[in-house]
Amino acid sequence: MDQRTLGRTGRTVSAIGLGTWQLGADWGDVTEADATAVLAASADAGVTFFDTADVYGDGRSEQIIGRFLAANPGHGITVATKMGRREAQDAANFTLAKFREWTDRSRANLGVDTLDLVQLHCPPTSVFSSDAVYDALDTLVADGAIANYGVSVETCDEALAAIARPGTASVQIILNAFRLKPLEKVLPAAREAGVGIIARVPLASGLLTGRYTAETTFAENDHRSFNRHGEAFDQGETFSGVDFESGVAAAQEFAALVPEALTPAQAALAWVAQQHGVSSVIPGARSIEQARGNAAAGSVPPLGEAFEAGVRDIYDRYFRAAIHTRW
Repeated sequence: MDQRTLGRTGRTVSAIGLGTWQLGADWGDVTEADATAVLAASADAGVTFFDTADVYGDGRSEQIIGRFLAANPGHGITVATKMGRREAQDAANFTLAKFREWTDRSRANLGVDTLDLVQLHCPPTSVFSSDAVYDALDTLVADGAIANYGVSVETCDEALAAIARPGTASVQIILNAFRLKPLEKVLPAAREAGVGIIARVPLASGLLTGRYTAETTFAENDHRSFNRHGEAFDQGETFSGVDFESGVAAAQEFAALVPEALTPAQAALAWVAQQHGVSSVIPGARSIEQARGNAAAGSVPPLGEAFEAGVRDIYDRYFRAAIHTRW
């Protein structure tokens, strides 16, 4: 597994991490036993970075991770959590008092005194330019409640605003073969500033596995059913905001680019991990097999110029006109 420095945290993390939204909620039902097995399989495969949030299953994801870490001392795993979605999305709620309330809850859920990394969880755009918000985050660091802070963003402009702040350790952003805009300005700015990039939704909510057809359906409590048009939260979080049928067609073309030794999912993850400036890629996994397959993408040799050109051609033909200006 390739290892990288996670921006201004100074921590070394695996190129392929683990996103744990699916272990809490919104991807169908996952038992705690299955969730723990995914965590263990990931760690055994060299994954040293878990990403969670205080609202995933109302804390269930954090709690499961906390119990796993307690049972595996010396694990060497960095845990990033997120805060800011427990209240109405009003910039007035992003205060030091609220930050202390939210981080205290996450510390209890994870069973730690100091959180490794706390990210603002896609807050209102105005939050990213608020001096008071960054002052409050700096206070939490000074108090020892958190070791580092970063942001999770919906748009490239939000990412650039956060990168300009000296205390921002990392930026989490959607980056995959169907969402290329961050390559233009965000990754170069992050590299120059020494800010880590955490790439989320790297498989476009599963589209890039190549397993779906236009007739594929999902459980009612799966966001791929209830949020296709942004009914519950930002549309970009579901299938990267692309039209499902277009995504299925594009995924078939993507699969045709993939070297024989790899699955489409592994190639999609490796492509993201190989973009200059990416610290860690955080696919989700709901089974041991998925966890192991994802982790294997962290040791894939360079995919090469022809593959890169193919990715960009698919993006230009299928998605650029529809999504490039949105996020």
